[in-house]
Amino acid sequence: MLLAMPVVVLAGEHCRNFGLDTPGGSGGAVLKVSNLNPAGPGSLAAALAASGPRIAVFEVAGVIDLGQSNLEISEPFLTVAGETAPDPGITLIKGGLRIVSHDVIVRHLHIRPGDAGLAKRVGWDTDGIAVTGKDACNVLIEHNSISWATDELVSASGPRDKGPEATSKHITFRYNILAEALDYATHIKGKHSKGALVHDFSQHIAFIGNLFAHNARRNPYFKAHTTGVVLNNIIYNADANAVKLGFIDNEWKHTAFTPKNPQVAVVGNLLRYGRDSYSDLALVSYHGDAYLQDNLTFNLDDNAMYEAMGVINRLAKPPPWPKGINVLAAKDLEQQLSPAIGARYWQRDAIDKRIVQSYYNRDGRIIDSQQQVGGYPQITPVHRPLNVPADNINDWLDSFIPLKNTSADPLPAESHLTENQ
Repeated sequence: MLLAMPVVVLAGEHCRNFGLDTPGGSGGAVLKVSNLNPAGPGSLAAALAASGPRIAVFEVAGVIDLGQSNLEISEPFLTVAGETAPDPGITLIKGGLRIVSHDVIVRHLHIRPGDAGLAKRVGWDTDGIAVTGKDACNVLIEHNSISWATDELVSASGPRDKGPEATSKHITFRYNILAEALDYATHIKGKHSKGALVHDFSQHIAFIGNLFAHNARRNPYFKAHTTGVVLNNIIYNADANAVKLGFIDNEWKHTAFTPKNPQVAVVGNLLRYGRDSYSDLALVSYHGDAYLQDNLTFNLDDNAMYEAMGVINRLAKPPPWPKGINVLAAKDLEQQLSPAIGARYWQRDAIDKRIVQSYYNRDGRIIDSQQQVGGYPQITPVHRPLNVPADNINDWLDSFIPLKNTSADPLPAESHLTENQ
């Protein structure tokens, strides 16, 4: 069904507001995903590869086995509406998503790459969702559940030696569960449990209202020349670092650029130690420029701990800040945020239930394989037809979310920051 076509503009000409204002595929064709095949007619891969503005909806639920490959989004103006799938939704295993285009919205998917049964350090390194390259901007990754990646769970990246125009920009990751990145698994370097990476030169990257749980490091990590926002996230059971700022000097020796500190606003976050956390874990560490406000850090005894450690230059005001974003007080995150994060939070799958419960039980560990926590999900496919209306598509999509317009979307307004674009 083809509706009114939005005006198409080139990537880079309209990158703004951390991707929060992207239309995605609004106003475009509604494409039905009718099977769980990794490719071919009726598959998710076919919907992603189609050209023109489009919304991918699902007449099927179950597991899509990607067989150690990634689905790529290279055509712009796309919305992946995982909320339209029947219970228990769509789960991608043995691979993830790679986004190399602009104006993309991905929501309500479970993405669980895992080690695919491969040997340790065999060299299979995959993100759950990677947003990368010069055309990747205006991307919104919201209400997904991403776990068991062998590289990062999510990343924004591009080449280090070509400057900001060659890398991804204006991206928001919000209301996701980002958990259990695999540690000693298939990454060639060995131990590599990493939550989220903002690679050198990626700018205007936001992490808003996510649960980071059981990821050793990079919750998230901003490297050189980056800018961004870390707002209202819950971080649990990191080991050596939670929010990391900085860069490695040796990585810049063969480039024409001099590395520069990341500049990041870190506001209203809650860090809690777990069994794997170092005894002096700080919320923000290493070296960089940070605006810090209303953050809480607690150790295993619920004693207050460090907000920052290392060479952190405190900024007097936040660097670029997204418009239209409400700010919750850190003390209210557990009550107002945690019930409404992750994919299909109104009917969480068993894996998400276990991860969220591990936070409240103060248990759970950093893992090396999905086999330690029950293995890949076994889901009997569910099929049901969709009757797509001729108009009011956005209202129709909203109808699939029983708790729409609760504390999750949008979060309650308790703003105590001024916008600073």
